[in-house]
Amino acid sequence: QVQLVESGGGLVQAGGSLRLSCAASGRTFSSYAMGWFRQGPGKEREFVAGISQFFGRTDYAASVKGRFTISRDNAKNTVYLQMSSLKPEDTAVYYCAAVPTDDAKRLYYTLRSYRYWGQGTQVTVSS
Repeated sequence: QVQLVESGGGLVQAGGSLRLSCAASGRTFSSYAMGWFRQGPGKEREFVAGISQFFGRTDYAASVKGRFTISRDNAKNTVYLQMSSLKPEDTAVYYCAAVPTDDAKRLYYTLRSYRYWGQGTQVTVSS
């Protein structure tokens, strides 16, 4: 089992940047593929970015591709989401999620794929 704690959210002007962090408990962080999701006001939770267990495979939602970067540091049990060129429509609660996997290169895209979730961190982008 793993517990996830997000941090780094806040209020930023359009065009600005933020880096979210997600710290995981436990010794087996490297056994998990990781993802970031977000839920805007009145919207369903949606996939933002995912990263594989190893080999650094990543993928992004079309709406954030080229602006956001997901990365992980297995030695620090942490996954990051670097967000740049932020837009008001990026305003949401951002959640990190983990799924145990034996496939070192696999990415996961759906909510139901992920077993563990953090509590979320609010990101607000003002125009």
